[in-house]
Amino acid sequence: MTQYLDFEKPLAEIEGKAEELRAMARRTEGMDVSSEAAALDAKAAGLLEDLYRDLTPWRKCQVARHPSRPHCKDYIEALFTEYTPLSGDRNFADDHAVMGGLARFNDRPVMVIGHEKGHDTKSRIERNFGMARPEGYRKAIRLMDMAGRFGLPVITLVDTPGAYPGKGAEERGQSEAIARSTEMCLRIGVPLVSVVIGEGGSGGAVAFATANRVAMLEHSVYSVISPEGCASILWKDAEKMREAAEALRLTAQDLHKLGVIDRIIREPRGGAHRDSTAAIDSVGKAVDAMLDDLAGKDAKALIADRRRKFLEMGSKGLAA
Repeated sequence: MTQYLDFEKPLAEIEGKAEELRAMARRTEGMDVSSEAAALDAKAAGLLEDLYRDLTPWRKCQVARHPSRPHCKDYIEALFTEYTPLSGDRNFADDHAVMGGLARFNDRPVMVIGHEKGHDTKSRIERNFGMARPEGYRKAIRLMDMAGRFGLPVITLVDTPGAYPGKGAEERGQSEAIARSTEMCLRIGVPLVSVVIGEGGSGGAVAFATANRVAMLEHSVYSVISPEGCASILWKDAEKMREAAEALRLTAQDLHKLGVIDRIIREPRGGAHRDSTAAIDSVGKAVDAMLDDLAGKDAKALIADRRRKFLEMGSKGLAA
């Protein structure tokens, strides 16, 4: 069943009417509604095109958070073979908000790491809605260190509202774990590519996305804070999230102009949640191209490339 966002209500009405007609025809022998249903389908397709032609930053946030959007687990199952999950930080626990392990990508051995939000109530609670605790980032550090020692490219899939801000997480060194994960991203001598597949929230995302090449799906977002959090701090009113989303410059298009990301991956019409297979395929092609771009570079060149990228970040937008 399709889940509609607030701004998609007119579309829901039209698609609902088309489905009602077809359901009526199935119940009534000899009833032909094909032409009427086709007309409604055409109207719905046109409206979908119009709605997604120029989404506001706030609407992009809504799309990025859509519950039916493909998550890390979906990408790993579709794009990788021989996936062997690795668990735990060898210190405290295994954080299910972060999944990762050894795999093959287009028959190339790699290490894949990502945030997983879950797909239903039970799995979302188990995965803590994609908000990693310190042990999640320490697990990622362990896996990246292993990849560096064995010369395996690292692929990270970012989809988190941010690192978990709970009392226990802070007591166990949340900020230090994020900083050390970011540090590990900067110093490993293997290709590191990252894709923001949904939300890229604050340091929780940066800890995975400090990469040689960073891509974003067309309707994903990447920001220092959520629009609601920003609005609460600046205007003491979370309902000003639309204004905050505009100010944060969190869209893939804005971030590409600023040089924060390197590539925008097109989504199917209506967002990745309307055609998960096509969206996942597009991400796979982008990752393959980014890895090819880094092929042949030695460890010293890869580290220098990454360092230069982040030192120059934002200069494109400032110069313009």
